[in-house]
Amino acid sequence: MEFNIEEISQVEREIKVKVPAEEVGAALDATIALYKVQTPVKGFRKGKVPASVIQSKYKKQIISEATTDLINYQINEILNEQTFVPVSKIDVDAKELVRDEDFEYVIKFEVVPEFETPVYLGLSVEEERAEVSEKELKDVEDRLLQSMAKIAPIEDDRPAKDGELACVTFSAEMDGEPIPGVQADNFDLPIGEGHSLVEFEEFVKTLKSGESGETEITFPEDFINSDLAGKVATMKVTVHAVKERKMPELTDDIVKQAGGFESVEKMREVVKQSYMANRKQLCKSAAQTKLIKGIAENLDFPLPPSLLEDRLQRMVTDVISRTERSGRSFESLGKTIEELREEQRPMAEESVRTEIFLLTVAQREEITVDPQEVEGALYQIAQQSQQDLSSVKSYYEENNLLIPLKDRLLADKAAEFIYENADVTEIDPVTPTEQ
Repeated sequence: MEFNIEEISQVEREIKVKVPAEEVGAALDATIALYKVQTPVKGFRKGKVPASVIQSKYKKQIISEATTDLINYQINEILNEQTFVPVSKIDVDAKELVRDEDFEYVIKFEVVPEFETPVYLGLSVEEERAEVSEKELKDVEDRLLQSMAKIAPIEDDRPAKDGELACVTFSAEMDGEPIPGVQADNFDLPIGEGHSLVEFEEFVKTLKSGESGETEITFPEDFINSDLAGKVATMKVTVHAVKERKMPELTDDIVKQAGGFESVEKMREVVKQSYMANRKQLCKSAAQTKLIKGIAENLDFPLPPSLLEDRLQRMVTDVISRTERSGRSFESLGKTIEELREEQRPMAEESVRTEIFLLTVAQREEITVDPQEVEGALYQIAQQSQQDLSSVKSYYEENNLLIPLKDRLLADKAAEFIYENADVTEIDPVTPTEQ
């Protein structure tokens, strides 16, 4: 085998391979031998089928498999001798093997570009000191008390106010026809907590217990049901009761019932510790991101097109998913897919450039990711998506996502390494106005 590597660009390589007829014959003979051993043919004992019979019966499959096996073997052999590693799918331009003839084919792929690695050790960075305010602890206490509150009808004969609940039965119509899915019976609607359309809540706040009424409501332009977005519907409502939450006092008995805490003091201690641990991680993450971003923003090298396209597509998909999870439709963004792609492109370029830099650091510092870490990441993904581990693992294997996942873990470890070797100065928390 002879081959010649051509540098098409800083991120693209083309390899032309020439295989002599002798190697072609050996590859075909090896595949025929495997078929003789593994393939039963009626009238012959397994493994005793003449080669001529095998070739006649399975000629097409033998040539195809021999071609594929030879190319795969030679690609691995060639790449193992090189310093670069493909970061894209390897495209193969080849015909099929023909006995007694030389065989030529071409492979193309993308690689990480070479660039001068900037200084990344011993850099200075500021990290905000983690703090938990009394207001945050009070908010937790209020939520806990709310969860233990008893719901009871109010004594006054009046409409519901913010902070109370209205037990309602409602339905919606458009052009005299009911709108499927926009209806409920004896539903306790929290008032003033943003659980429903403002117009609807404002109307409910005009009705006393036992009263009914109807009003026209315009669905917002970004309503998740795009069929209703911007349209006017008639809402029919009956208020059955106005209720209030009777909050208990914050006592040791209440916190024991609500969360199994020994006392109010112990609950505050546990909550503060939990908040503090989370806040410390957030402060560290923010400082680490700022440090890495400061290094990467000065890098300038071309990006492998397939890596960039993959990252861009994932970011666009993520924006659409987050929009829909928030209760809005994609159309509510007022953009085409192409406009969204162009909006996300600068961030995708920054993301890919940063990852390439971090993977270069990982290689230089001999940072590795073992199979157990990949398995742990898959387990976390399964937990977050509420799927079983085997399904997630199969999906990642079938869609060739294990290598990108491993690269992400490597990049994360490289970023952690850089931060561990940084000169970190703790500063007072920055208020939003200061930012």
